[in-house]
Amino acid sequence: MQLQSATVSDFASDYQGKLCVLGCFDTLCASSFPVVHPQCSLAVRLIFQPEDAGTHEFVIRCLDPDGAECMPPMPAHVEVAFNSTFIPFVSRNIIFTLQRVKFERPGFYRWLLVHQDQTLATIPLRVTQFDGSRGATGPAG
Repeated sequence: MQLQSATVSDFASDYQGKLCVLGCFDTLCASSFPVVHPQCSLAVRLIFQPEDAGTHEFVIRCLDPDGAECMPPMPAHVEVAFNSTFIPFVSRNIIFTLQRVKFERPGFYRWLLVHQDQTLATIPLRVTQFDGSRGATGPAG
């Protein structure tokens, strides 16, 4: 199994096996805290070899700046089958659409993609207080 991509975005969907992602980001700016982000998507694309055939269980966990879980774990299960010996690999997408995600304070948050107690990917998210004096041309916050 190989991780091809993992990101947080404005929107993601699986379109006939294609991973469609719009608006990837790694920073949210808020004028005050706590802040509720209306909607975002977590999108993961994995590549499986014939030896990976079977059921795979994943969990996505969100950790706050202190490393504590800040939302319930999100389980996902993926079925991998090879119907022909001529297929060298198959891809599978995992997508979670999150609504009304609450961030209590600024800091470095991260989602972990876990498979068999091993972290396969970390998706970072910097949540920061907006500072209007910095202007719109530089880095956010």
